[in-house]
Amino acid sequence: MAAAAPVKTLSVSEQIQQLNGARNLALENAVYYDKIVKGILPIIGPSSPVELRRWGAEFLAESLSTPVLSTRDKENLTVAVLETLRSLVESPNEDPVVLRASVIAAASAYPVIMRWIIHNSYHVESWEHISAIKSSIMRIWDSAATPVRLCCIKFAQRVVLAQTASNGTEQKYNGLDVSLNMIPANHPLLDPRALEAEASGLLDRMLGILQDNSSDALFVDATLNTLSILIRSRPGTSSRITSVVLNFNPLKLANSPMTPKNKVLVRSMEKTTRMLLIHLLKRDQGNPLSGRIQQQIERLMRSRAEIFDDANRKRALAEQPAANYGDAKRQKLEVGVPQLQIPPLPPGPQSLATLFTLTNNVGLQGFDVTQVPAPFAARICVKTLASIDQRILDQAINGIRSRLGAFYVAAAAAAAAAPPPSEQQPAPINAETAPLGIDEDDDDYEPNFYAAEDTEQILNKLDTAPPEKPVGQNTEASATLAALGQFKLPPPPSLDAEAVAKVGQVTASRVFGPLSVLEEPPLRKPKAGINRLAASSYDREAWLTLITRLATRSTAGLEDVNGKVKGEETGDALDRPRMALSNMIREMLYNYVLEDWRRRIEVAVAWLCEEWYNDQLTKRSQIDAPLHYEKWALRLVDGIVSYLTAQDKVLTRFLAEIPELSRALLGRLKSLCSDPTTVQLALTTLLYQVMMRPPVREIALDTVADIWSEYEEARPLAAKYLVKWRPGFIESQTRAMEAGNGDTNMAVAA
Repeated sequence: MAAAAPVKTLSVSEQIQQLNGARNLALENAVYYDKIVKGILPIIGPSSPVELRRWGAEFLAESLSTPVLSTRDKENLTVAVLETLRSLVESPNEDPVVLRASVIAAASAYPVIMRWIIHNSYHVESWEHISAIKSSIMRIWDSAATPVRLCCIKFAQRVVLAQTASNGTEQKYNGLDVSLNMIPANHPLLDPRALEAEASGLLDRMLGILQDNSSDALFVDATLNTLSILIRSRPGTSSRITSVVLNFNPLKLANSPMTPKNKVLVRSMEKTTRMLLIHLLKRDQGNPLSGRIQQQIERLMRSRAEIFDDANRKRALAEQPAANYGDAKRQKLEVGVPQLQIPPLPPGPQSLATLFTLTNNVGLQGFDVTQVPAPFAARICVKTLASIDQRILDQAINGIRSRLGAFYVAAAAAAAAAPPPSEQQPAPINAETAPLGIDEDDDDYEPNFYAAEDTEQILNKLDTAPPEKPVGQNTEASATLAALGQFKLPPPPSLDAEAVAKVGQVTASRVFGPLSVLEEPPLRKPKAGINRLAASSYDREAWLTLITRLATRSTAGLEDVNGKVKGEETGDALDRPRMALSNMIREMLYNYVLEDWRRRIEVAVAWLCEEWYNDQLTKRSQIDAPLHYEKWALRLVDGIVSYLTAQDKVLTRFLAEIPELSRALLGRLKSLCSDPTTVQLALTTLLYQVMMRPPVREIALDTVADIWSEYEEARPLAAKYLVKWRPGFIESQTRAMEAGNGDTNMAVAA
C-alpha cells in the first residue's frame, strides 16, 4: 500500500497572501464576511504568530465596523468573535498593533452586544465577555502605548453613548443608536442606574485631560473629536461637556518658548477647540451658552492672531549693518508715515456728527449707520481698531482735539463781542391810538398786565402776614429762646416682648415676599466658578443667597451660647431666643425648603453651607456664641426622611453635598430601614459616603453595622457591604450572638 503524501505547511507570508485574497472577496460581496471571519478565528488567537494576529485583529475591526451588513448579521458576527477578541485584549505583553486593532473592534462591538443583550437576556455569556473586555481596556488606558490610548478614548465614547439616555433623534434617523432608553426596567442583566453611573464616571475620565489643561495635543484633539456627538445626541451630558470645553485653554503652551514643535501643538489644539465650538453654535442657536461660546471663539481667534502674527513678523534690521549703508540709503529704506487729511470745520454752527466726521466723501457721509445691527457694528469696530495703524489713529485724535480747541476759542470770542444786556425800553405811544386822557409824556401812567386781586385774596394775605413788632421786642424774644435751651423730641415708647415678636415676624415674612414674584432659575444654568459673586443678579437664587446670609450672619458674634443677645438684662424682649430675627428667618427658611423639598434641595445645601461657614468662624474667633449647623441639618434630614420613597435619590445628593456629616446625621438613616421599600435607599446612600467621602467612612460603616445588628430584613444587603469594607465583622458578631444565646439557654436550663 502506498504511503500517504505529507501535508505541506504554509509559511506565514503565504497564509497572509491567502487571507488577503479572502479579504478582497469579502469586500466585493458582503455575504462572505460571516464565513471568512468564523474561518480565521482559530488561526488568530494569542498563540499564533504576531503577523497573523495583526492581520486578524485589523480584519475583525474592519468587519465589525462595516456599514454594509444588516443589524441581524452584525449581531451574529459580533457574538461569534467575542471570545477571540477577549483573549487578544487580555493577553499579557500583547503587540501594540494587535491591541490597537482589538480596541477598535471592541468599540464597534459594544453597542451591538448591548442591543443583543437587551432583546436576548438569556445569553449571559456574551455580556460576561464584553464586560471583561471593557474592564481590560479601562485597565490599560493610562499605561499602554499612545496609539492604543487614543483608541481607548474612542471606546469610552461608545460606552458613554450606549449607557446614557438619548434625545431620540439618532434613533429616528438611522435606527442604529443604542441608548439607555431601550433597556426595560425589569431587565435581569442590565441595571440602568448602574450603567448610567458608570457612563458618568467614564465621561469624567475623558474630560479630565481638558480639565487639567493638558498640553498633549494628540490626546486633547482625540478627546475633543469625540465630544460632538455626545453633545448633540445626549442632552444629559451637553452642559457639562460644554462648560469643560469653554474652560479649557488650548494656548497654554504659548507661555513657553515657541519652538516649531510647540507651534504645531498650539495650532492643532486651538483649531480643534475652535471648530468644535463653531459646530456647537451652528447646531444649536438657542443654546443658553451661545453667548459664552461666541465670546470664546472670538477670544481664541484674537489670541491666536496675537501669538502667531507677532512671531511671523519680519526681523527688524540690525543696527550695525544698517549703519554701514549711510544716511542716504537708510532714508530710502524707511517707510513714510501715512498722512491723514482732516478738513477744518466750516464756519457757522455745527452738529456733533460734523465734529467727528473725518472725510469729505459724500457717499460715506450719507450712509445711515443706524441700519447696521449693533452686534455686527461692534465686531467691525473691534477688528478695525485692532488692525489700524497707531500713527493714523494718533493723527485722527489730534485732528479732533484741534477742532474742539478751535470751536471753544470761537465760542469764547463770540461771547466777549456780544453787547451787555440792557433793560428793554418801552416803545413810544402812538398818539392816534393812545387811550383818552393819557398823553405821550405822562410818566405816571403804568399799566398793570396782571389781573387785580379780589377782596377775599387781600384778606387772606393779611391774616397770614406776620405781626409787626418793634425792634426792641425782637431782642427780648431771642434772649427768651436762648434761655429755653435745645429742643429734643421725646424718646419713643418701649416695646414689650410680644410687640417685638410681632414686628420681627412681620419683618421676616417680608423678606420672603419677593420669592413669589421672582422667576425660577433655569434648569441648566452655567457654573460660574469659584470667583463668582454671590448675588450678582436680581433673581430668585440671588435673593435666596441674601436670605441665607441674613439668617446666618446677621447676629453673628452678638449671641451667647444660650442664644441670648449679649449686653441685655434678663427679661428684655431680645433676651429670648425665639425673639431673634435670625432664628425667625431660619424657621421660615426651613418651612420654605420642606414645602417643595425635591426641587429646593439646592437651597437647603446652600443654607447649610452658610451655617457651617459661620460656625467655623465662630470657633476660630473663640467667642461665646451658639452653633447652628448641626441643629438645622438634623431638622432638615428629619423632615425629608418622613416623605422619602424608594425612587428618591435626593437624600443621597443632599448628604453628599453638605459640608460635614456626623454620627447623629447618618444615624437618622436607620429609621428608613424599618420600611422594606426604603432599605436599599438608606444603604446605598451610606455606601456612597463610604466610597466618595473618606473622612466619614468609619462613621458610615458604623451606621451600616448598626443597621445589620438592629434590622433583620436589612441584613442581606448590609452584609454585602460589610464583607467588602469590614471583613470579619459579620463573623465576630455572629459568634458573639451565638455565645450570648448559649449562655441564655444554659441559664434557662439551670
